Parts: sequence; C-alpha cells; structure tokens
Amino acid sequence: MSTVPQQHRSEAPPTVRCAVVTVSDTRTLATDTGGAALVDMAIAAGHVIVDRQIVPDEPDPLSLILRQYRDRGDIDAVLVTGGTGLGSRDQTFETVSHLITKPMPGYGELFRMLSYAEIGSAAMLSRAVGGLMDRTVVLAMPGSRAAVVLAMEKLILPELGHLVREARR
Repeated sequence: MSTVPQQHRSEAPPTVRCAVVTVSDTRTLATDTGGAALVDMAIAAGHVIVDRQIVPDEPDPLSLILRQYRDRGDIDAVLVTGGTGLGSRDQTFETVSHLITKPMPGYGELFRMLSYAEIGSAAMLSRAVGGLMDRTVVLAMPGSRAAVVLAMEKLILPELGHLVREARR
C-alpha cells in the first residue's frame, strides 16, 4: 500500500473552516437533525463551523450562498445536506454540479456504495455530489441523519483536511 495518502494527510491542515448548508423547504434549526449531526461531528473532529444556513429547495438561493462561501477567504469547505433525491423539489445536485469546477465523482460513488450496504438498492436514489468550486471543497449529501452520519464518518471526516490540502495546491 502506498504511503502517499498518509504523507498528504500528515501535511493537511488539522482544522478546516466549514460552512454548513441545509437545503429544505420545511426544516428549521430546531428540526434539522441531519444538519445538527453534521455540525456536532465536524466540531468533535476539531473543525470550525464558520456559518450555518438553511435555504429553500430552490436553485437561486442555494447558488447564491455557495458562490458567497466560495468567494470568502475564511471558508475552506462547504458541507451541504438535503435536496439530493429525485423529487421534483430536489435540485441540490444540479445546483452544486453547475458550480463545481473540478468534479470528484468518487465521493458520490463511494457514498452510494456505502449506503447500499445499509439500505440496499434504494441507495441508487441518492445524488450525493462533490468537488471543488475553484479552491473551495463542496460536498453535498442527503438530509437524513443516518445519511449525514454515514458520509461524515466514512468519507468526509477521514479526508477533509486532505481535500483542503489538495484544493490549496
């Protein structure tokens, strides 16, 4: 096994400055269990939450906030939860994909693979997506608490510093 990932991880920032966006027409800070889990897990891993927003399931507000976060100097990664399904209101995939300058297909592929192990063939309905918006990492995942915990534990937290390191190069 190559030592390159371990070397890159050792050179990665230990603390990542994150923004959290929940995409929902119905959630509030009090009812957003997925967003709350995301925040709690990121903080427990030593990362900083710079901002947290809940935006409606509409392309314009989500696109606006993502561009604002991309253009700020104090945010390394944007973690988006919700709006990744196939429903008529679910537009996170299209909105995030439009802003990505360097796609990271493996993120969505791995999320669906891990999800398949937990929920079976329904995993194909997830449209988790990630990549870079210029030099800012963006990772979108489903809004359920279980999906957030899966993405954070298995994919995001183990590589977040490494992703930011690569984005800055």
